[in-house]
Amino acid sequence: MNRRSKLYAIALVACASMSASAAYAEANKVVIGDIDDMSGVYADIIGPGGVEAARMAIADFGGSVLGKKIELLVTDHQNKPDLGAEKFREWADRDGLTMVLGGSNTGVNIAMATIAKEKKTPFFAIGAAGASLTGKDCTPYTVHYAYDTTALGNGTATTILKQGGKTWFFVTADYAFGTQLQDAAANVVTASGGKILGSVRVPLATSDFSSFVLQAQNSGAQVLGLANAGDDFTNSLKTANQFGVTRKMKPAALLAFITDIHSLGLETAQGLYLTTGWYWDLNDKTRAFAKRFFEKTKREPTMTQAAYYSATLTYLNAVKAAKTTDADKVMAELHKAKIDDMFTSNGRIRADGLMEHEMYIMQVKTPSESKQPWDYYRLVETMPGDQAFGKLSDSKCPLLKD
Repeated sequence: MNRRSKLYAIALVACASMSASAAYAEANKVVIGDIDDMSGVYADIIGPGGVEAARMAIADFGGSVLGKKIELLVTDHQNKPDLGAEKFREWADRDGLTMVLGGSNTGVNIAMATIAKEKKTPFFAIGAAGASLTGKDCTPYTVHYAYDTTALGNGTATTILKQGGKTWFFVTADYAFGTQLQDAAANVVTASGGKILGSVRVPLATSDFSSFVLQAQNSGAQVLGLANAGDDFTNSLKTANQFGVTRKMKPAALLAFITDIHSLGLETAQGLYLTTGWYWDLNDKTRAFAKRFFEKTKREPTMTQAAYYSATLTYLNAVKAAKTTDADKVMAELHKAKIDDMFTSNGRIRADGLMEHEMYIMQVKTPSESKQPWDYYRLVETMPGDQAFGKLSDSKCPLLKD
């Protein structure tokens, strides 16, 4: 063997050794990925706070499962579906990915659900609202946690209709989430004899909402349906207040988070009705978690940040029960589990992937009603899971027909 051949052989042995070492290392850890908006319009909804919540769950679980260290990978999808899907695939191919937490943005989550199916990796869609994730876009590996557009429409729109808000105009985020949220609310309105007088689609991260809210006012509708979220929601409501639109139209917060109310202030947000899957001051369990979270972040957790904690523990408990990270066996355990923790006491993951649980209709307090910082909500109604999300028999998930 000549010198070049010897060097080539040595290189092959070295590469094989490194590959074996890498494979061994991957086999001896559980890798959870967090793909979310970390710097854009939805960063306050989950973002860095969601990372902290997932870390809390991992630490509370003991940092390992089945004798394997739990590792958390984090990236910013920048609200770009291709970027979210690319990172999901990269982690699955290179880093031994075993589960993904999907943050805000329905469009990005739909793209990632496709990769979850391709790579057979459990995917918890948490920040995305689009009900299609357990409908036409469902996969055997997707779990939709926290809330969806169906529950939001059934909660907020129904409540406002009961108060006489029969004619609606929507200001809608111009992508999958906004479309599905508007459709869900509009279906509730029309089914109850109300009318949709119009809508306008607004690009994500728009800074000036003046022309859009004035279109709403000119429609003559009684209700201003805000089918958006995050900074877009707060900016649209602020603009509606500034232009006096809210004196003539009742605003409907179809998706609002406690961070939005904190940003708006009670003077602006008071009286709003909204639907949520969780509130920090709901009971002793929620308050205990919120106290720990506040100590780390100096703010109360949103519904979706609390869901990040719950989903992480739910996954790790399923791995423990399955005695493996094999995706099909873990998914089987998830579908058998009853979720009873600080997020919900009666959660179950249905055959279409929806985590069904109670939802809450809240009204934002007036400044005089609020007794302490972040004391923003008054509970109006508790909705049973099947009332909020609809029955499994009505699901459009193709998996149910197989």
